Parts: sequence; C-alpha cells; structure tokens
Amino acid sequence: MAFYVYILASGRNGTLYTGYTDDLYRRVTEHRAHMLSRFTARYDVTKLVFQEAHETREAALTRERQIKKWRRQWKLELIERFNPAWRDLFTDME
Repeated sequence: MAFYVYILASGRNGTLYTGYTDDLYRRVTEHRAHMLSRFTARYDVTKLVFQEAHETREAALTRERQIKKWRRQWKLELIERFNPAWRDLFTDME
C-alpha cells in the first residue's frame, strides 16, 4: 500500500491545498465533489497538480506537514518542477 502527499490548486498560481491520503483517487474525487473540505469547496480547489508516493503513513504525514510549513513560493516551485504545465493529473487517473 502506498500513501500520497498531494497538492490541489484552483488554477495556475491559484489557491493551494496540501493533503495526504492512502487512496488518492477517492480523496481527489471527494474534493471535486466538495464532500469533505470546506476550504477546497469554498475556493474551488480541485485540480491535482502534485502527487508524491510514500511507503508509510508516517512518511507521508511528515512530508505533508513539511510542505504545509513552506512559503507559498516554495510550493509553486515544487509544482513547477514536477508539473510545469500545471496539468490536472487527475485526468491521468480516470
């Protein structure tokens, strides 16, 4: 089983949300349906722009906390390195 750290965006350079999960497809689907997070629903943060797999829940949680503490610019640079076109990676999962 893999655990994932992910970043959602409302659009290129838009509002960002960082989270972690053991079922990335399900979790992004929930964000898109505005089911769980009032923040992502309020700002329409539904575009999967970054994902990173980890072997343990603890590793994913540690990485999520690390990224959440980062300055916004560092998060944007991480996304740009991983996904320079800001494609919605969820479409690859469907």
